[in-house]
Amino acid sequence: MQNGFHRLRRIRSRWWVVAFGCALFLAFLPQCKRVRALVDRTPAQRLEPTHLAATHTAVLEIQRRRQPLPSLRDGLRDFRCIFHAHAEDSVHTGGTRPEMLADAIKAGVHAIFLSDHFRPPRDFMDSWRGLRDGVLFIPGSEVRGFLAHPTNSVLDHMDAPVTNFVNAMGAGEGLLFLSHIEERPDHSMENLSGLEIYNRHYDAKRDIAGLIAIAMKLTAPESLATFSRLVQEFPDEVLACQVRRQEAYLDKWDQETAQGRRLTGIAANDCHHNQVLIVKMIDTNTVAVGTIVDKDESLRRVTATLRPGIRTMTQGHQAGDILARVDLDPYYRSFRNVSTHVLASELTEPALRAALRAGRAYVAHEWICDATGFRFDVAQGASITSRTAALMGGELTLEPGLHLRIETPVSCVIRLLRNGQEVAQVEGREWIHRLTEPGIYRCETAFVIHGELREWIYSNPIYVR
Repeated sequence: MQNGFHRLRRIRSRWWVVAFGCALFLAFLPQCKRVRALVDRTPAQRLEPTHLAATHTAVLEIQRRRQPLPSLRDGLRDFRCIFHAHAEDSVHTGGTRPEMLADAIKAGVHAIFLSDHFRPPRDFMDSWRGLRDGVLFIPGSEVRGFLAHPTNSVLDHMDAPVTNFVNAMGAGEGLLFLSHIEERPDHSMENLSGLEIYNRHYDAKRDIAGLIAIAMKLTAPESLATFSRLVQEFPDEVLACQVRRQEAYLDKWDQETAQGRRLTGIAANDCHHNQVLIVKMIDTNTVAVGTIVDKDESLRRVTATLRPGIRTMTQGHQAGDILARVDLDPYYRSFRNVSTHVLASELTEPALRAALRAGRAYVAHEWICDATGFRFDVAQGASITSRTAALMGGELTLEPGLHLRIETPVSCVIRLLRNGQEVAQVEGREWIHRLTEPGIYRCETAFVIHGELREWIYSNPIYVR
């Protein structure tokens, strides 16, 4: 699946000026919409230099206040994993597996679930598998609207009817997650392991005006210099400017679990390292804008009639020269943007598969802060040290004395949800909540950053019957 920037090519030229005007309007829209004293900024507003600087300062303070949490009980460890990762698997993928490995080590990633685009007759299960320099690779594919991670080759089932396909992928310890929920909101979840509850690509798809605004920043010397500097100074904040709570994904999850299904929620990095933006000279009055994986005919042409600064950019250059190059999504940055933490007994493929099938996982936007050690469980008592009765993904029967227990490495806004509806909200690092009725419970955490609520952690549910 191509990232959102490539959708620019689908906008017909007669709409270009209109879309550009809309982008400029959004960029300078007064930041006045407030709900309970909190602003709700557009991605374009989040790219303003003053906001990026303020966000960066706030994030550094959050990270400074982080306190490591005690080791997990029950012999489990917290492993940071990446799902929906592409390398060397399509014409629109810019990154390589060695590059991915190096950035995983740098980012503290323990395991990567690869999602190769299916390209018969190549078998995606023949990709990297096992430990490489301490990082565990698990092969898989983004195919037919799913993230498929079977245990063995399933080439004979790739074109089977959907029911047979699903059963083949999930056989044994196989995992199958519904992907890109916005494209298939009514898809059956029968026999699936779970679904994406966040997808980086969806944020980009929802921000076409912002993507056009970024493209325009590249076509004037002053705005290009400013944007390049901001990417260097605030790389995580720039990539995260589009990140928003994805209601379509979360609503689907809540609706399906309320019907009695046990579904594990994971994050989709959808990383390709293909959002390396370029400006290529066509002639002294014309440039082409796009990414490193775009063919020349797919690049968007912009003329000096619309952007007079182009004439300055092309001075002294020849046709075909690359006038600008801005890398938005190296794997390292994508891995920090969001990850899926899996609570497993050891860093092995069978252990991670078992933990994911059991729902022992949570999603975190760690460009803000490392979430390692986060805990959401049920305790047999009203203490942070009470004995554990159920972990994330666990199921138990309601009885007197049970309490939901939440613990985070740094004080944040914590929302507790039951059957998708907010039950209570507090601010702090620890929270004990008495269980009084059955339901599907999960929690979300966030930070107030520069007057705006920014999402941090999404737990998997605990099923109280």
